[in-house]
Parts: sequence; structure tokens; C-alpha cells
Amino acid sequence: MKTVMNLALAKGLAALAAATTLPATAQAPAPQRTPNELAARQLYSDVVGIRTARGHKQMGVMTGYLKEQLLKAGFAESDITITDYDSEGEPTQGLVVRYAAKGKPKAGPIVFLGHMDVVEALPEDWERPPFKLVEENGYFFGRGSLDNKYGVATLTHNFIRLKKEGWAPKRDMYLVFSGDEETGMISTRAQAKMVAETIKPALVLNGDAGGVAMTEDFKPVMYQVQAGEKTFATFELTVTNPGGHSSRPRADNAIYELAQALGKIQAHRFPVNASPLVRSYFAAMGKLTPGEMGQAMQAFAANPEDPAPRAKLLADPGISTQMRTTCVATMLRGGHAENALPQSATATVNCRIMPGEGGAAATQAALAKAIGNDGVKFKLMTDVVESPESTLTPEVRAAIMASLDARYPGLPIVPELSSGGTDGMHYRALGMNTVGIGNAAMRSADIFAHGLNERIRVEDFYKGLDHWYLVMKKLAG
Repeated sequence: MKTVMNLALAKGLAALAAATTLPATAQAPAPQRTPNELAARQLYSDVVGIRTARGHKQMGVMTGYLKEQLLKAGFAESDITITDYDSEGEPTQGLVVRYAAKGKPKAGPIVFLGHMDVVEALPEDWERPPFKLVEENGYFFGRGSLDNKYGVATLTHNFIRLKKEGWAPKRDMYLVFSGDEETGMISTRAQAKMVAETIKPALVLNGDAGGVAMTEDFKPVMYQVQAGEKTFATFELTVTNPGGHSSRPRADNAIYELAQALGKIQAHRFPVNASPLVRSYFAAMGKLTPGEMGQAMQAFAANPEDPAPRAKLLADPGISTQMRTTCVATMLRGGHAENALPQSATATVNCRIMPGEGGAAATQAALAKAIGNDGVKFKLMTDVVESPESTLTPEVRAAIMASLDARYPGLPIVPELSSGGTDGMHYRALGMNTVGIGNAAMRSADIFAHGLNERIRVEDFYKGLDHWYLVMKKLAG
């Protein structure tokens, strides 16, 4: 999951609490849980308990478990498809579930996305067993408790809940869960192609992005909608040289040449991209951010060419990532012996590219021009997927509002651009309008996706249970 609160928002709120410190909680009696809440918790606990990290080959267990629960709820065998994939040498599975409309559908299908795999977690590094749902200090702990088994569990739970209630949608709805989003995205790509060619959805809603952003004292600030993703591209830059004995230094040196090239990349600034999504984001953020920074955000949204607010936003590295493409050196290797001149030196440079800027090819050309040395050779290391920005339609906005009115009436809805990557990029790349409208509610100090002691607050787990229920009923009722 790509967090519900980005760094720009965090900068605009109060100072972050220490990342490993849990807030003091009053020891109030535990509330009595409803049968619906208990059923959701059990499903959540069961899926967190399946170690679907790469290397453990447990995705078949996960899809088998979910299929069993759906069959018990009344879905037909023909409604459920488990697909097999080879993900970079390891088997994985995907899951597709159809909730069929009654009669002639009133509109095109809706697809709900999630991913069943998780990043590996080593038990010896965690304070609690990572692949067991642990409730402690007002939190649920466990790998995937946020990313993305919360989304998978609650989407599945609400399909089951609605089916048991006998509810019949007026348009087809589909769960489409991938098995390797955190690694090769082989299942994601195949499923996106299948969805585009056979389901042809009117809406694609991603449960692995978006959600309620909260202050450090758990006050809800806004509901963020993922309406776009930066393109992920990694390059290797290599300089080669005949080398020689270290006692006889040459005028040219592969390590020095590479260092000079990296210095020019460090100094290079990509142009500001004031797309409609970027401007609308800063317009909304400015109203919620106190002081001069909030004023600068609003001024930039009104006129991106105004130099003073533009400069203020660009001076903050957390905020400027929402405004431009970034490239940064992340790894180095060079030389082969301490007493020999280097015959080669290589750096890894990772880029996050704004939508609509020509993708990896245009970014490579810009870096090569900035370096100005034909001896620096580029190699693209990633299979790049460039995706356009999506549109938050009035229909989907109304569905989000139906959910927020039950939890946090009047909370502003803010589309934003994600610096991370999700399954959604592959659906956007194939022309499907895809927005992230997950049900998580988080403060920035609790975002431990991919990290140690991943968690979600118990109160927010239960508060978010009705999100998909209300969204589904609003869109397909």
C-alpha cells in the first residue's frame, strides 16, 4: 500500500511523534463487538496469518481460503476464478470474484483492486510475531495489517456481507486481487489486460491507496484520493576505462568521471509540472496548512508562475516531490583492486517521473544533457510503466461522501499524486480511469507499511468497515 498521508501533508501538520512511540491510551473497557465486526476481524486475522511474502509459496493457501469463505457466503463456483502465474521464477496466484447484477445491468462493471502479497518480515526483527494478528495497546499489529491485507480483508468481507444480506447489485462488481504487487507485478499486468479486454469496467477503484489522513492527535484532516502515480524508472550509469597501475595515474579515471556525472545529476532540477491535479492538490492543502506554507500553496495553485510561493515550495524537499520529477543516486560500485586504476565505475540512479513528461526516455535524455559526457553510458534497469492521471468522477466522489458522512461528516476530499507505485498504474496505462479510495485512516507516525511492527489502530479498523459497504451500495444500488 502507498500511504494515505504523503510527506507534503505531514510537513503541514504538527511535528511528528517519535516513530517508535505509541500514544498513551486510557484503559477503557473494550466495546462489545457486533457479529459483523467479529466476522470481519476473524477474516482479517486469518489472512494476516498467511505468510504471502515472496519465497514462501503461500499464495495458493490465501486464494484457497478466500474462495472457501466466498463459497460459504453463497457465491457460485463459477463466480470465482483463481489464476496461476510464474512471477520471476516463483509460482503465484491471482483471484477474481464476480458479484453479478440482477437482471440487465444499469451501468458498466466496477472493479475493486487489492493485492494479497506482502513484503517479507523476519520474526527475529519484530517485537511481536509478524504473521499473527496481535491486538495490543489499541492497535492491530502484523505484516500486511495495513499493506494490503486490510484492503483485501475488508473488500472480501463486504462482498460476503452483502451476499448474505441477499443484496442484488444493479451492475456487475468484481474483486481483482493480485499476487505479486510487491515484486514483479506479473499477475497485476496479466489481470489488468484481462480486465481491459473482457470485463471492460466503467470504474476501477483501488483499495491499496487513498484514505483518511489524520493529525498526530488522531484528528481527521482530509480524505486523500490517489488520482495518479509517478513513473518508477531505475538507470545504471557506467563509465569504462583501460585502467592501469595505480602508481601511474591517468588524466582520465572512471571513478572520477562518474563522480562528476553524479554531481551534475545532483545539481539538476527538472521543471515544475503544474498539472491540474498538482494545482488542485495544493489549493486544497493550502487551506489546511497553517502559516506561510499554506499561503504559498494557495498562491502557487492560483498562479504557478509566481516566483515567491513557487520558490518556497521548491525549497522543501518533501513538498517539491509533488511538483517535479526527481532522480537520485542510490548505489555505487567501481574498481577491481586497490592497486589498479578502475576499469569501470557504475552508479544506480532511481527516478520518479511525473505523468505526461515522456517517461523514461525523456528523463534519460534530460540527464544525459545535464551530464554532457558521451562516455557515461545509460542502461534502463526497470520495465517502465507510464500511466496518465485519472479523474475523480462526480459518481465516485458522491460514493466517498456517503462513506465519510458516516464517519467524518464534512471532511474535504483531495485528489493527489502518489510518489509510490501500486497495481493502479497498469490499469491507467491501459486506459482505465483508476482512483485509489482505500478505507484506512492513519496518522503519519503510524505508517509502517514495509517496515517493522506494521500496524493499524483498532478503532480505525472498525470505523473503516462500512466504507466499502456504503461505496458499493451507492455505486451499484
